[in-house]
Amino acid sequence: MIEEGAQFPDFSLSDQDGNTVSLADLKGRRAVIYFYPKDDTTGCTAEACEFRDVVPTVEGARIIGVSPDGVKSHRKFVDKYGLNFTLLADEGHELADQLGIWVEKSMYGKTYMGIERSTYVLDPNGKIEKIYRKVKPQGHAAEVLAALG
Repeated sequence: MIEEGAQFPDFSLSDQDGNTVSLADLKGRRAVIYFYPKDDTTGCTAEACEFRDVVPTVEGARIIGVSPDGVKSHRKFVDKYGLNFTLLADEGHELADQLGIWVEKSMYGKTYMGIERSTYVLDPNGKIEKIYRKVKPQGHAAEVLAALG
């Protein structure tokens, strides 16, 4: 599992508009990359809307959400909730695998593989300043905003 102080893995993923975003595109400014399980579900919507609401107060940092959902799903999610930040499609969960957050989960007695809700704060050079693991959706955006200080 990747730790604070390490370089964030290189990636190349499509955003909600089909544009490719890579780690190199984030260089020069801080970034908050948060991973969530699924578009338009209760917890994920609450978390996304909280990030939407703090974006205007975040100076110099880019907010990015990542899930295994596809580009079309992300576009609908952005439009439905007026999200003002980038969502990336990690459909093959390659980035989540590299970070060690594609894990076995269980719900109603059934096990399945999915995203462990996690957030990474990157410095302008792509190094990980802070990692939040097993995140609770409500109140998380405010916690990250405080850390960005």
